[in-house]
Amino acid sequence: MAVQWLRLLEDPVPMSIKRMMNARGKQLITTAFTMALAASVAGCGTSKLTTGSISRTSGKPLETMSAGELHNATIALGQSYAKNPNDKRIATNYAAALQMDGDADQSLAVMRKLAIALPKDRDVLAAYGKALAANGQFEPALDAVRRAQTPEYPDWKLVSAEAAILDQLGQKDEARKNYRKALDLKPNEPSILSNLGMSYLLEGDLRTAETYMRSAAQQPNADSRVRQNLALIVGLQGRFDEAEKIASQELSAEQAQANVAYLRQMLAQQNAWSQLKDQDKAKPATN
Repeated sequence: MAVQWLRLLEDPVPMSIKRMMNARGKQLITTAFTMALAASVAGCGTSKLTTGSISRTSGKPLETMSAGELHNATIALGQSYAKNPNDKRIATNYAAALQMDGDADQSLAVMRKLAIALPKDRDVLAAYGKALAANGQFEPALDAVRRAQTPEYPDWKLVSAEAAILDQLGQKDEARKNYRKALDLKPNEPSILSNLGMSYLLEGDLRTAETYMRSAAQQPNADSRVRQNLALIVGLQGRFDEAEKIASQELSAEQAQANVAYLRQMLAQQNAWSQLKDQDKAKPATN
């Protein structure tokens, strides 16, 4: 079963675990940055996307879907997009679903086409910036988000999105300055607090990250993504039972268990690697 947590920015674990992280882990962590940026610009002219957008029988948020459910939802949205590719709401929702379904290239293609059709639309520029960032094109992404901003009437979502991109570029001080500016514009906004917590995870400061993430999760308008990220931070500190309890409030029992199992495996591999390195250091030098 695929791990369903929205994993965090780039290096959500201390340096020792960073050295051990395998290719799969790196890919999952990069995906988490996309989710963080998605939270930053969510609501920029688009409604929160759930299966209710394509089905009258379910209002299930995309972030809580299984891999199969998400894929089916993406196909349905693609059919709507094919009928009306220049509809801003449909196109941006389809691009968001594609990102979550693991097709960042197609998501970018959808948003690039829409940006050409609507070159001055702030919402489209913001979503285009998100798609660029998901493809690792951070400098163009930063430019798109900044062009979408109106300095005299700054949009907190765009300020937070800019901060998330700066974090990925390694400019943590400038990023945190922007997160706090976004909080001045939108006090106690859970997506900003969540992204600020992720910023501290980038440098392995799990305690500070948890403080911000708990604050985000306690806000009345916090969504599932925030609470799933809190579960991840708790799990990364080895508090697996607590992490599974938090995750099970947002995901199925099977998904929550799969997430914790993945964390256990990742941390166990790191411990084994560290022990091997220590044993190797302890061996006497041979000629």
